[in-house]
Amino acid sequence: MDSASKLIFGEHQRTLDERFRVSLPTEMSDALTSESNDCVIVKERPGCLSLWHAKEWKEKMNAGIAVIESKFKMGKLAERTAEVQKFSRLLSSRYKEIPMAGRGRFVLPEGFRNFLNVEAGGEVVVVGAGVSVELWNPTQWFSYLEEQTPEFQEIFDELTK
Repeated sequence: MDSASKLIFGEHQRTLDERFRVSLPTEMSDALTSESNDCVIVKERPGCLSLWHAKEWKEKMNAGIAVIESKFKMGKLAERTAEVQKFSRLLSSRYKEIPMAGRGRFVLPEGFRNFLNVEAGGEVVVVGAGVSVELWNPTQWFSYLEEQTPEFQEIFDELTK
């Protein structure tokens, strides 16, 4: 989904089955897989994963990586090798391309299961985050809502100026 596409909204309860599969609502899975059946799953914050349209994610990441590689080759990051290593480590373990099967169903990869902290048979909250779809551990989701809801009107007003 490119930035000109419709934003993704909604909140849905889902259950991970015994194989760690979860099904997205049709409108959400359609937004993520408009050109192929693949999407990208990303570790956002403990208890939260996001799903992105594969082409959009790759374009964004490749552009950013190209800038870093260019700076590295030109010696602009010579004093920041530790940061480049940290970035590379986090990037290497942060995302994975996954196939979306029929009915918007996919398998939650193993390292991502631990990050989400939901067991097989457990509940997840599926949230439309505008440009992506998020999977939340329910406890983390409700904590996030408690913290962020008071700021909603301010954010809305700022974005609609």
